[in-house]
Amino acid sequence: MIKGWIQQNLKGDAVLWGIVLAFSLISVLVVYSATGTLAYKSREGNTEYFLFKHTSLILIGLAFMWFAHKVNYRYYSRLSLVALILSVPLLLFTYFYGANINEASRWITIPVINQTFQPSDLAKLALISYLASMLSKKQHVLDDWKRNLVPMFLWTGGICALIALTNTSTAVLLFITCLLLMFIGRVPMKSLAAFVIIGAMAGGAALALGQRMETAISRVQDFMDPTETAFQLEQSYIAIATGGVVGKGPGNSDQRDILPHPYSDFIYAIILEEYGLIGGVIVLFLYLALLYRGLVTVSKSNGAFGGLLSAGLSFSLVIQGMINMGVAVGLGPITGLPLPLLSMGGTSLIFTGISLGIILSVSRTESELERASLGASKKATANA
Repeated sequence: MIKGWIQQNLKGDAVLWGIVLAFSLISVLVVYSATGTLAYKSREGNTEYFLFKHTSLILIGLAFMWFAHKVNYRYYSRLSLVALILSVPLLLFTYFYGANINEASRWITIPVINQTFQPSDLAKLALISYLASMLSKKQHVLDDWKRNLVPMFLWTGGICALIALTNTSTAVLLFITCLLLMFIGRVPMKSLAAFVIIGAMAGGAALALGQRMETAISRVQDFMDPTETAFQLEQSYIAIATGGVVGKGPGNSDQRDILPHPYSDFIYAIILEEYGLIGGVIVLFLYLALLYRGLVTVSKSNGAFGGLLSAGLSFSLVIQGMINMGVAVGLGPITGLPLPLLSMGGTSLIFTGISLGIILSVSRTESELERASLGASKKATANA
């Protein structure tokens, strides 16, 4: 009975569903442990508050994922430009009037429910969908620079620049993802090289005009300085070293009381401390498996749009995960990027769910078309 319900309602790549559910369970366990200090300071020790809140947001994200996977992925091509246009005033409003947290205006507070919302999450999803749509439609005319490539370059550069005003790391991540998508979409290398140069100049201007230039420069300088270690990274090293191979066990982290943002930016350090190298490798394997299943969906897609859409969203999630884990172990400058599917978050969990739902929609739709085609072929053979 349960198997029948799952087959009826959870369609698409079954392995991908399993990966997402595994991430969700790990996230609940680690966030519950990592929010101990935050609960003591803001909720008078009521740790269950963050447990219930985070669990409810994960369930909401899974619900959005389920709804997104039920929609034929081709509809997202029509919605992408509308969402992209809507994201521009939202990003501008956030820059001028958004809630200022840690010297950056990245959030808009939604009235009534009092939940913060990052317009960059919407912009990121919309831009990747728009690029996948445009690249699939213009596959044979990409040499026409002015008519076909300029609109894509303008949207990509403009959205990344608007995000860079308040969030450098997200802007860089999105720019890299878009470059990969254009490369896969067969945009000529000369055009891509020109776009990188122009994009770097536009990004530098946005950084100079925005709120995060000093922070970005200082973080790069700290990373390049061999004589000094940033406080966050130092505490992360302690967490990793004391965790060893098997870890201290669930809920036994000591660095959660010292490490800044142990439930978001540095949640991977808490995973390594509590679950050891084994736990860290399992999480890394899950991200690689997520990328692999996303690329399997790409290979099975009969249309260019479905393949490019799945590739872009898969790259966006996995690259962000790799950057976050790399920062936690000292392989890159400190960023404000959370660990997708694991960090405590608000609407970011919802947009992550939508992204995964779209990948599953591509998988589901193509599987249904393949079965329908196979059924028609068998019927034709039987009639013959």
